[in-house]
Amino acid sequence: MVVLTKQAIEHFPIVKNSCKSPSFFNDVPVIDLSKPDSKNLIVKACEEFGFFKVINHNVPMEFIITLESEAIKFFSSPLSEKLKAGPADPFGYGNKKIGQNGDIGWVEYILLSTNSEFNYQKFASILGVNPETIRAAVNDYVSAVKKVSCDILEMLAEGLNINPKNVFSKLLMDEKSDSVFRLNHYPPCPAIEEFTGKNLIGFGEHTDPQIISVLRSNNTSGLQILLTNGHWISVPPDPSSFFINVGDSLQVMTNGRFKSVKHRVLANSVKSRLSMIYFGGPPLTEKIAPLPSLMEGKDSLYKEFTWFEYKKSTYTIRLADNRLVLFEKSLRRHDVYNLNS
Repeated sequence: MVVLTKQAIEHFPIVKNSCKSPSFFNDVPVIDLSKPDSKNLIVKACEEFGFFKVINHNVPMEFIITLESEAIKFFSSPLSEKLKAGPADPFGYGNKKIGQNGDIGWVEYILLSTNSEFNYQKFASILGVNPETIRAAVNDYVSAVKKVSCDILEMLAEGLNINPKNVFSKLLMDEKSDSVFRLNHYPPCPAIEEFTGKNLIGFGEHTDPQIISVLRSNNTSGLQILLTNGHWISVPPDPSSFFINVGDSLQVMTNGRFKSVKHRVLANSVKSRLSMIYFGGPPLTEKIAPLPSLMEGKDSLYKEFTWFEYKKSTYTIRLADNRLVLFEKSLRRHDVYNLNS
């Protein structure tokens, strides 16, 4: 158990929101992927929330259990051992520090590319962690959730009457797809009990920049999403299902019809939280812009940009900042970062 003093804990961001009895939002859209009307329900969920839960996803529980077990072995190791798998540059092991601009949270993580070869031998010297076993577990899991992502994106295209239906999914299927996979571990933080009515931030508020995110966590609460009315609500955990986030890139491609959902994670005072997230991204050279078939005579809200340009811009701002405002049509080009410098 990690014991922290009040002085130490105050270095981390906190919010006024009791975690002892969270008020769960029970109206999260639930989409049964086996039902014929799922495509229309997915469109509605993306328009209203930018977030939904899927069931009957066909991801084998064996893949989920195996990867979770390997992740627990790793995160249970001494910090001095885990650091051998870092630093996150950007791939590898990271602890507390999120990004390059001073954001911190009560979290440790492993970030992996789904395409380029990560050096899994970094895990070889960590007790109880077999690099080949964890590599196989990640590959099996990522392959399965990538298929779920593509199925959902094709249902979205059908629901929007877009042809061809792989207009979104082909970007994830491309061999140069810049997709990443992240394992987040939020240790329990008993010290937050000393701060009545306050929670420690595990991962601060942000949107996901990619096209789509597929999240699975254990049975520990902590995830919150921001509703359009400005209220943060807690999402009930469900380890057998997946939660889907609309990313910034999909918001742009739908010309704002779908909204990239802002979300965060609060630390738990008693139980650890483990989450596994697949971020489906396009190739670096892919141009991102509203699809002409969705314009319906409307003006484009966004300038065209490549995924590389957008990704590079995220390195210059803080986690909670609105990245897309830099690329809105209301801004002049010289007001946006000089991405070619």
